[in-house]
Amino acid sequence: MSAERPGEFELIRQYFAPLANAPGSLKLTDDAAVMSPRAGFDLVLTKDVLAENVHFLSEDSPEAIAAKALRVNLSDLAAKGARPVGYLLGLALPTDWQANWLERFSNGLAADQAAFDVTLYGGDTIRSSNGVQISITAIGEVPSGAAVRRNGAKAGEHLYVTGTIGDAAAGLKARLEHRFVRVFQLDEAEERHILQRYLLPRPRVQLAPLLVEHANAAMDISDGLLADAAHMAAASNVDLQIDAKCVPLSAAMEKLKTRSADTFLECLNGGDDYEILCSVAPGQSEAFERQAQAIGCPVTKIGAVVSGTGQVALQNTPTGHSAGALAGFSHF
Repeated sequence: MSAERPGEFELIRQYFAPLANAPGSLKLTDDAAVMSPRAGFDLVLTKDVLAENVHFLSEDSPEAIAAKALRVNLSDLAAKGARPVGYLLGLALPTDWQANWLERFSNGLAADQAAFDVTLYGGDTIRSSNGVQISITAIGEVPSGAAVRRNGAKAGEHLYVTGTIGDAAAGLKARLEHRFVRVFQLDEAEERHILQRYLLPRPRVQLAPLLVEHANAAMDISDGLLADAAHMAAASNVDLQIDAKCVPLSAAMEKLKTRSADTFLECLNGGDDYEILCSVAPGQSEAFERQAQAIGCPVTKIGAVVSGTGQVALQNTPTGHSAGALAGFSHF
């Protein structure tokens, strides 16, 4: 191996040991980390795997790839009402990996560790035969018994989402279809917005305490609004009614809606939003909305929970599509 590329253990020491700041990480000098949950708290664990040219493109910056890999996991923690604490990293590198790429990747992790107050606890690095693959297991904490699951929605509750929906899927289309921006007449700001939403999710970690306080069910939107709503409906054994006219949209998505109903609906349920879908009892809704606004996390009421058997009804769509006719993202 060339002098420019360190071996496995030197790679860990050089690029990843500086990211392991918690005592339990043992500075990555052992085979495992040691973690003790705080008294009165449960640990919440989640894992996402990202693969090159599936979740990110090979030409994306290493810093952005690192940030996305970490943030999609932090989004899962936030939806459970958990405060992020740390993570484990599994990294598979192709045989032609470059030291500069890995340095930039670790710098991206360092920046997000500072931004979200998390630390690296350990992991593994291997050789890949099929591009870069990143597996992160994120660890959070939530008051004992207070984790917000997807199975707690009850008839009569209000359905909310954070942020705007569909931008990331539109951003991916813009990356893959060179005529997309021109066909839908997106200006530079709109194009930049959807590209950033695809590449750099914004996990709603600041909303976690409010979900613990007010929400009975929550999950992050990764496979698509309707697809994930269906998961919540099935787990809670209720029906969810979503009003398409109430779903919050960016300026770019508004343009798609007026120019192509089919493309708009594909993006609406395309996935990679990493916003939060949650159900809140009517008596808690006003406080939830007010407190979310106070912390700068926009929430929008998009529908209702009704008695049922796990179905999602999408109302007021531009073309009359039903929720069942719109498939979200699936790997298989």
